[in-house]
Amino acid sequence: MSMIEIRWHGRGGQGGVTSAELLAKAAFLDGYKGVQAFPYFGAERRGAPVKAFTRISDKEINVRSQIYEPDIVAIMDPGIVDLIDPTEGIKEEGIIIINTTKKPSDFDYGSAKVWTYDGTGIALSFGLLVAGLPVVNTTMLGAFAKATGLVKLETVQDVIKEKWSGKVGEKNAAGAKEAYDTCTDK
Repeated sequence: MSMIEIRWHGRGGQGGVTSAELLAKAAFLDGYKGVQAFPYFGAERRGAPVKAFTRISDKEINVRSQIYEPDIVAIMDPGIVDLIDPTEGIKEEGIIIINTTKKPSDFDYGSAKVWTYDGTGIALSFGLLVAGLPVVNTTMLGAFAKATGLVKLETVQDVIKEKWSGKVGEKNAAGAKEAYDTCTDK
């Protein structure tokens, strides 16, 4: 396997940076030798657009730059597409995962394969809220596991429960499973 590069797009407070970090940890636990996760902040405030990055490889990773040509793009807030082009630079045949109530066929991103799921609805149904707002990071991890097959859902749930203990971890792990079960490319 060559290196897989993932770019996360969301808004401050949605957990995009945490998603990038938890994915790297899950990938490492699933046997990948090289993993990286890092954020890119513009205006550091809740609601402002945020990017984060994850790299996964079966070899050591020596690259230390932002990801400009991602294999996979995870869009945590569908409203972000009105502000920026989150698919900029995506590789041909790339994968785009979108937290939305729309169907994949509602999007035209060329040769990229689109997967959708209702992460906000799942977060609300499981009570995954911070300051009264739905946090979709753990649901996106479940959807990511389904859409890419790069990490196991069980590993994702394990790193979630390690990050948040008790009922909070259990609810987030259950939200990830619901996202995994409902994420679709049709």
